[in-house]
Amino acid sequence: MTLQEIKATMSGRWASIAPELRPSTIKSAEGSIKPFYLTRLFTYDPTDLFELEIVNFADPFGKVPLSKMLLKGHIVWQGEHPIAAGAQKVKFSADSQYILTPLHQGFTDILNKVASGGFDKWEVGQPQNVLKKEFALFGLAAGQVFAEYDLIYLKDDLLFWGARNVDGRGFDTEENRPTNLQIPLIRIK
Repeated sequence: MTLQEIKATMSGRWASIAPELRPSTIKSAEGSIKPFYLTRLFTYDPTDLFELEIVNFADPFGKVPLSKMLLKGHIVWQGEHPIAAGAQKVKFSADSQYILTPLHQGFTDILNKVASGGFDKWEVGQPQNVLKKEFALFGLAAGQVFAEYDLIYLKDDLLFWGARNVDGRGFDTEENRPTNLQIPLIRIK
């Protein structure tokens, strides 16, 4: 497909098939990487606008939600990616909105300890904007726009992004861009 065909095909809403497993940057006392569970709901507009809702869970079955993030911004297309014919390099920039909503009291308590500066008191179910604010828990500096160097691949009405680095590193630089595919999103109505 051409880039324009990819954009047209990708237009719409996509969702996780089931809770997904990712490596986190947090390590256990023994040094092993802790798991990170989430679901994604992604909306793409062919004018290169996106919306991504991520719900993080404490468990692999998605029964204990910890937080919800809502990111809105722009996609910059950066050329072909060698992982598969038709795959594209992209840069997601959450430059319009980055909202965090704690959904569990334990996570809310952590936020009130480590992310209190510049924020109202964190409350379960109460969203706060972290866009361009210092937010050490997510590795964000004041004035920084969250961005990731990722990839997009469409096949048989499945939308693939890049698989997370096994050591939990983010896609914050070109050098950290993924080289493999992760579990796909499915189109939803």
